[in-house]
Amino acid sequence: MTAPTTTVQTAPTRVPTTEGRGLPVVVIGAGPVGLAAAAHLLERGLEPLVLEAGDQVGAAVRGWEHIRLFSPWRYDVDAAAARLLSPTGWQHPKMTGLPTGTDLVQAYLAPLAATAALAPRIRTGARVVAVSRVGLDKTHAAGRHEQPFLVRTRTRDDHGHLQVVDHHARAVIDASGTWEQRNPLGVSGLAALGEEQAAAVMAGPLPDVLGTDRARFAGRRTLVVGAGHSATNTLLHLVALADDDPADGPTTRIVWAVRGASVARTFGGGDLDGLPARGALGARLRRAVDDGRIELHTQVTIDEICTRPTTTTGSSGAGGSGGSGGSGEGEGGQEVVVVAGTPSGRRELVVDVIAAATGFRPDLGMLRELRLDLDPGVEAPSLLAPMIDPEFHSCGTVPPHGADVLAHPGEPGFFVAGMKSYGRAPTFLLATGYEQVRSIAAHLAGDAQAAAAVHLDLPETGVCSTAPPTVAADGTAEVDDNATGGSCCGTTAPTTAEPITIGIGAGVGARLGASTGVTAGGSRGFATGSAHGRSGELDDASDDASDDARDVSPATTSHGSSGSSSDGCC
Repeated sequence: MTAPTTTVQTAPTRVPTTEGRGLPVVVIGAGPVGLAAAAHLLERGLEPLVLEAGDQVGAAVRGWEHIRLFSPWRYDVDAAAARLLSPTGWQHPKMTGLPTGTDLVQAYLAPLAATAALAPRIRTGARVVAVSRVGLDKTHAAGRHEQPFLVRTRTRDDHGHLQVVDHHARAVIDASGTWEQRNPLGVSGLAALGEEQAAAVMAGPLPDVLGTDRARFAGRRTLVVGAGHSATNTLLHLVALADDDPADGPTTRIVWAVRGASVARTFGGGDLDGLPARGALGARLRRAVDDGRIELHTQVTIDEICTRPTTTTGSSGAGGSGGSGGSGEGEGGQEVVVVAGTPSGRRELVVDVIAAATGFRPDLGMLRELRLDLDPGVEAPSLLAPMIDPEFHSCGTVPPHGADVLAHPGEPGFFVAGMKSYGRAPTFLLATGYEQVRSIAAHLAGDAQAAAAVHLDLPETGVCSTAPPTVAADGTAEVDDNATGGSCCGTTAPTTAEPITIGIGAGVGARLGASTGVTAGGSRGFATGSAHGRSGELDDASDDASDDARDVSPATTSHGSSGSSSDGCC
């Protein structure tokens, strides 16, 4: 029998105030940016209510807990959050240390959420399914700004019964990230035929190959799809796993499929790379491919995923129409067949597991009843989109920005912050998210000057270390503050990383308009990827599933103990 559903409302149907005084600011998501938003709101004398879909704070971070960030702790902790933690006796982790996802949760997010100020203001297990205005759908404009927001959640009561709870809010900050909304394997932005039915063989974008997921990959044939650093690290972890294959046991085999004609960008510049750790990662991957340990297929589109009775024959490589032998997932049963389109025609890849490192996109379904001003392609706020569009700007100057750039004129009081604010763009800095919510909190408190004065304190070389991290015997890692090397985009860096303030004065939104950079008189931005975006890739006209865009690190994440970066520069 289906559990009963009840509906609870936490405020009257209509609130006779134009500003919703007395109502909280709802923050969607209890990740790094969401909790930082709550801390800034409290400092401004505003009441936050944090709604987290997961059972614990930092639920998305826990999904990649084995991954090490590339940027050190210095840039991983929000200033307002640190001030909230300080009276509790909390000690800031070593500034030069490189945390894993587990470290980020245990040493920062969990203690922050447990503070007396935040703990009673966080609701876990509360999934937001819709945001609207009380008494109005999106077709009604008159008086819209006078009505509070309605935030609908699905949760469970103490008896495990599903219930729908409507929260009313004076403002809403959506910092829910993109972790749960993954790009499909299929081309054209759509799922491949049979992809949804193949969920049992999909390993997700960042499987713990050498840890908790080891048994799923050992002695089996894995297809990795994608050309970013999530794919790179999964591939290299699979190579390390194959090194441990027993002499008399099944062989761990690795297939790598990309949409582009070349993987030169994934390999990077090797020893000439401005980020040595990143260069070393690419060089290791190149060697694995050259040595035949990884079976590479370029210009591949995934058209269909299906199953068929297990074959007893097949080559160790990918076949044409005949396919390639899997490792026996379906011995006496079924095997997984990935039907791929290539320039030479249809090809079948027989595998056991699929690791789809194909990136993420925002969940806009829950915002359907809001009047959002979003770019139709990037799905980011229209003023922000030209600065981050991956078609042109994986690297380039993305100036710090705040409430005026993130605002939606048709829905005053609603903001998307953090990774989700970047829509489908693959590169995001956590420090950017912290500055976004600082500005938004100031705006909501009526401090227009503070809201407009956005800035970031970063070293000249960016938030990324330009030297490989040092890994201690206990597995901890740190970077050398005095290390030298290239900047994110490969130019020569200063011999010392002098701190600078990157900022834009009042009125950044008006000055930027629909331009793609800072106008005359604007301040410098910081690098976030490879020069010219996709438009600069002459050998790869199609996007190879920009992965790693998630709301986690000021320089996006690194993957693996090497401290390598994601698709962004750092």
